[in-house]
Amino acid sequence: MKLRRAIGYAALGVGAATGVHRLLRGRAGDLEPALDGDQHTYRWRGMNVAFTAAGDPDDPTLVLLHGVNVAGSSGEFREVFDRLADRYRVVVPDLPGFGRSDRPPLRYSAALYEDFVAAFLDRFDEPAVVASSLAGAYVARAAERTEVSGLVLVCPTAVAGPDPPAEWLRELLRAPVVGSALFDLVASKPSIRYFGADHGYYDTDHVTESWTDYQWRTTHQPNARFAPASFVSGYLNSDVDLGDALSRIDAPVTVVWGVDADPQSVERGRDLAAEADARLVTFENAKLLPHVEHPERFVDVVGDALRATA
Repeated sequence: MKLRRAIGYAALGVGAATGVHRLLRGRAGDLEPALDGDQHTYRWRGMNVAFTAAGDPDDPTLVLLHGVNVAGSSGEFREVFDRLADRYRVVVPDLPGFGRSDRPPLRYSAALYEDFVAAFLDRFDEPAVVASSLAGAYVARAAERTEVSGLVLVCPTAVAGPDPPAEWLRELLRAPVVGSALFDLVASKPSIRYFGADHGYYDTDHVTESWTDYQWRTTHQPNARFAPASFVSGYLNSDVDLGDALSRIDAPVTVVWGVDADPQSVERGRDLAAEADARLVTFENAKLLPHVEHPERFVDVVGDALRATA
């Protein structure tokens, strides 16, 4: 009798979790583009990768690559996209598994993203690149295979999760019912606000409620948990030696760092710039997203960094 009752309670729990997840998915609706511009699709390894482009096609190409996090998307560049499009042909993809790109239930890896970045950049004639966080490591590795005219890397890192990776955590988040329920907690609006304040922003007044809502909605698209499951478990860490790889790139490299960044401290930025023989630009009153908090100065920094490539 007790066993039957326990089974009944378990079934109720599973049903409730499934029902809540479906309700949240329904509330999220279809995701619109985060950036205004021409919407395109790049077909890669059977996936449709969404990207936005703007600016004069005759201007130099500048590819922006967003950082990897639970709610990552091209919208990370919302404050600088239009400004940069006045100077460049700007192209911004949603990485596979994020934003409006396809999100198949793969076991995502750093190697997959390094291959994607190399293939995407190879579509253009020596583009300049702005990359954030882990995407900086993916670009450093991709630049071994494709030509770039210059790099601006925002708080780049090769490691942003457990090292070594935690397989149990990845598989837990991938689980059909329990994984969905746990991810709904990790991707809740309070959680998104907490991580934004803790790591992303020096001043959370720069975060609008509409942006928080967009981040929440992007985490509640079909299959949204699979790429973040690999991220939080450490499987998106790159094995690239970032300083060494950047030092071997035959193009100017600028490293941008928020003085108040944590856990990627500005001391790490100074060490990396020295290892890579790169220019370091620091932003006061900024953490990991100086391009959101100080967009005008950031655009000027990009302009200064890429003028050397002209």
